[in-house]
Amino acid sequence: MSNQFNPRDITWLSFNERVLQEAMDQNVPLHLRIRFMGIFSNNLDEFFRVRVAGLKRAMDFKDKFITESFYQPPTKILQRINEVVIKQQLDFAKTWKKIQLEMADQNVFIKTAKNLTAAQKKFVTAYFDEVVESNVIPILLHDNSPMPYLRDKSLYLGVAMRKKQFQYESKFAIIEIPSRTLGRFVLLPSDEKNEKNVMLLEDVITYNLPHIFSYFGYEDYEAHCFKVTKDAEFDLDNDIKTTLAEKIEKGIKSRRKGKPTRFVFDKVMDKALLEFLIKKLHLTKKDSIIPGGKIHNFRHFMEFPDVFEGYKKPVERTSFDHAKFVGKRVTDVIQKTDVLLTFPYHNYTPVIDLLRESAMDPDVKSIQITGYRLASNSKIVNALINAVRNGKEVTIMLELRARFDEENNLNWKEILEEEGVKVLTGIPNKKVHAKLCVIKKRVHNKTLQYGFVSTGNFNEKTAKIYGDHLLMTSDRGIMADINKIFKVLQKPKDDIISTLKSCNSLVVCPEFMREKIIAHIDKEIEEAKSGRKSLIIVKVNSLSDRDLILKLYEAADRGVIIKLIVRGIYCPINQKDFKQKITAISIVDEYLEHSRVLYFYNKGHEDIYISSADWMTRNLDYRIEAAAKITQKNLKKEIKDQLEIQLSDNVKARILDKKLRNAYVQGGKIPIRSQIETYHYLKNKSPLD
Repeated sequence: MSNQFNPRDITWLSFNERVLQEAMDQNVPLHLRIRFMGIFSNNLDEFFRVRVAGLKRAMDFKDKFITESFYQPPTKILQRINEVVIKQQLDFAKTWKKIQLEMADQNVFIKTAKNLTAAQKKFVTAYFDEVVESNVIPILLHDNSPMPYLRDKSLYLGVAMRKKQFQYESKFAIIEIPSRTLGRFVLLPSDEKNEKNVMLLEDVITYNLPHIFSYFGYEDYEAHCFKVTKDAEFDLDNDIKTTLAEKIEKGIKSRRKGKPTRFVFDKVMDKALLEFLIKKLHLTKKDSIIPGGKIHNFRHFMEFPDVFEGYKKPVERTSFDHAKFVGKRVTDVIQKTDVLLTFPYHNYTPVIDLLRESAMDPDVKSIQITGYRLASNSKIVNALINAVRNGKEVTIMLELRARFDEENNLNWKEILEEEGVKVLTGIPNKKVHAKLCVIKKRVHNKTLQYGFVSTGNFNEKTAKIYGDHLLMTSDRGIMADINKIFKVLQKPKDDIISTLKSCNSLVVCPEFMREKIIAHIDKEIEEAKSGRKSLIIVKVNSLSDRDLILKLYEAADRGVIIKLIVRGIYCPINQKDFKQKITAISIVDEYLEHSRVLYFYNKGHEDIYISSADWMTRNLDYRIEAAAKITQKNLKKEIKDQLEIQLSDNVKARILDKKLRNAYVQGGKIPIRSQIETYHYLKNKSPLD
């Protein structure tokens, strides 16, 4: 078993190491390196909330199926996770130390309670009194009292207090850092003109501890940060009287009771306080108790203050308008030809404009769209509400179970329904992950349909940093299939499979995408066996599905050339005795590679799909997903060219090998950084292409 697959959770940690490599890379601008530190930390938090929690639950089941699902026994994987995470945390600490030295070279300093100037002390005292104190609730800890509820994702200050004459008698307290309300960073006044000083909110509180606890008369204070990561999963009860929205609300509340999956603390924390917290949290040696540095919840560093001077955003990082839409209505263009948008290189504006045009067009009768993770101040939602107010029939499939976005989606559900939008909430036991939109208009007694299919969420904020494809089209076959999918979503009790089976232009999940992929691989195998050219290129975020991995092994063994671009989870282990070695790379750069693209040579016909689905069992068997075949010759070339650019990357591409070493791709006389090359490739395309 373990000779054929790497456990997905270990390979995910390998992906997060690639994120950390970006923070280590001195060629990356300093503010971005700090951001990558935040991304690494945020990723790790979610990993412990979901994956480690799942492994711990799986330990309770002595079932062969469980081990097969994880590719190794959960106990063994958890042990390996702890080893890898502790090593990564050490690398993280070293990297942060180096970054702080480089920050100092740019006259940017992070101040603590111990190294403030007189003017800064005065400022911090006043800032605490005026802004912070009303948000601080200190809680005294007692041996005989239960541990107060600790919020997941929150950062806490553990305080040990003593009186000089009783140095061996300590009183403990905890304070939740109110970063959700106040933010994490405070800009301090500086004595030097070009100097920038930043203070963390927990250090502002630490400086003011004598004031907070003045009533008790303590003289010595020791304060260090810690955080608890909890199991983020929740079960949805089967009460048929309860709506899905009500179940989700109940589940969000139940997260409060989630078991701790990780306890991270400042390694120099007062030992007596540390032992007290571990005891009160009922943690054991089997739990992930991880000593760390002074700073936790590094995810906030994704929003580190803009205090660095001299950095100018390269032109290659500026989105531009797609040439087809310059000076034209989006609706008019896509009724004549398909257009492929590639984010974040292309502006997201045409997507918003199409919906706005439809909202105002008197001939438009209806809009149907899926929503998975909407932006916090969504222009998509605003356009849909405008459409309803203009008399259009608007339907949105809002996936309430999008992890960690459940609360946002419940809020959107309420807002949209109040405005008259018909909100669908999905199918029991199947998340809706397809990215689809169909708009219908009636002109001269004839119905026209157009819309889009995407690899990523309809979210204008993430479209600035996520690499995705979106096909804008009026293709009749694609529109007919989107209508079939919405028919399923509106009547989930009907026979889902038979309806989805009738899709001819879209390849859909569950069932049919897996079947189609296997059929394509079998065709390539037959070509290889006959000595003819065969080639498969797959770009996905994650590749962990057992059956598809085994099918790729079979294809490589028969001589099919296989090239994989996988950002994150990568479970295959390339066998040495394959007739054709599988080539696999991962690209981690400033933009998050998020698109899913499938390429099959198919005797020179070159079948190319863009898809919402990763090659994971959950996507292929337990979600509604959709892949669109690209049929327009110029767009097929455009996607193939982009794949070839990425496969040529020798700057940000890492080799995915058996030992998960994350070695950079070497070779080539000219450095090729695919995200930069893709920008120039798309920027230089003619409107006639």
